[in-house]
Amino acid sequence: MSRLIIKGPSRLEGSIKISGAKNAALAIISASLLAEGETVLENVPQIQDVMILSDILSSLGVDVCWMDEEILRLRVPEEIDHVATYYQVKRLRASNLLLGALLARKRVAEISLPGGCQIGSRPMDLHIKGLTQLGCQISIEHGYIKASRSRMRGARIYLDFPSVGATENIMIAAAVAEGQTILENVAKEPEIVDLASFLNALGAKIRGAGTDVIKITGVKRLQGTRYGIIPDRIEAGTFMVGAAITRGNILVENVIPTHIKPVSAKLQEAGVYIEENDLGIRVIGPETIKPIDVKTLPYPGFPTDMQSQMMALLALAEGTSMIMENVFENRLQLAHELKRMGAKIKVEGRTAVILGVEKLYGASVKALDLRAGAALVLAALAAEGQSEVHNLESIDRGYLNIERKLSHLGADIMRAD
Repeated sequence: MSRLIIKGPSRLEGSIKISGAKNAALAIISASLLAEGETVLENVPQIQDVMILSDILSSLGVDVCWMDEEILRLRVPEEIDHVATYYQVKRLRASNLLLGALLARKRVAEISLPGGCQIGSRPMDLHIKGLTQLGCQISIEHGYIKASRSRMRGARIYLDFPSVGATENIMIAAAVAEGQTILENVAKEPEIVDLASFLNALGAKIRGAGTDVIKITGVKRLQGTRYGIIPDRIEAGTFMVGAAITRGNILVENVIPTHIKPVSAKLQEAGVYIEENDLGIRVIGPETIKPIDVKTLPYPGFPTDMQSQMMALLALAEGTSMIMENVFENRLQLAHELKRMGAKIKVEGRTAVILGVEKLYGASVKALDLRAGAALVLAALAAEGQSEVHNLESIDRGYLNIERKLSHLGADIMRAD
């Protein structure tokens, strides 16, 4: 198993270009199954999750070709397979997005229950509820989701929780369903807006993405196009915290400031200097990190995907902070690894109370999930002495060349087997 060896403390300085958004790319690549002809996607990150999904599409019969590091070409033939096996999807949560796409394209789908990070309960019930209301028949048998349909007809669908995945899955299927679909209480994340923009570029008729209600008028055919994916707001936020925790000075490039307003606001509350300019966002870490309280919520609230990185930062704050995790209950398990580095954190249920310490110290720690792994890397950059971050595969799922980018900013970091 690969690991990162990090010698701290470091001060990160320089500029960094943010890669394309992982969660937008996964949804858009899945939705590409609906397009006739050739689809070319730009600003696609060659991270592990994207590569796994590309391999799954290849196994279904899709012609998948990387034209360069960030450009992916997809050609979907008339006949493709409809089965994604356990061995293909066990490492990828976003494989569930193939359900709506395959039902729309093939009228039948058989997909193993998805894998991914074990950060809490992420059931498929909302996905199934929505697709069923469109006219699909779905059952779960022997660890597989088995689905079929004759005709898909638009419906009025209310989500009990604004699930990102369920919103995306239903949106993809409804794009080619007969009549109008009205989705209520939907997710409003920027990745939802990006998926809607992509589907519209293919010829879909979708309005309201980014609000509580999305209206979709189904069309008969979608045509391939060329489309650029938005920057990754979570990678941007991670490097912003990197500047803060190392008391560094970073210019974060290729970022959409409105997408990370919740993160910027909390960092400013903690004493971090943030300035938006024509080149990106300048982030300068403070000498003293102020304690703050953080509560995760669906967008536009503070993102759960940034909670772990914020916990690492607040471990070095001057005073007591509190984090309340309202989305994924297992995200607070990071506290146990940070305590190995000297952090003082008490977890009760979905709440973590963090008593800031003067210093963290190098230790061997394990990335329990993608964002926890990124947080441990940030903590190691600020800690005294050498740290080893194990289970690097979790980090590679969502960050492209993280050690190369951090080295460019001045970190003493290397990958080892």
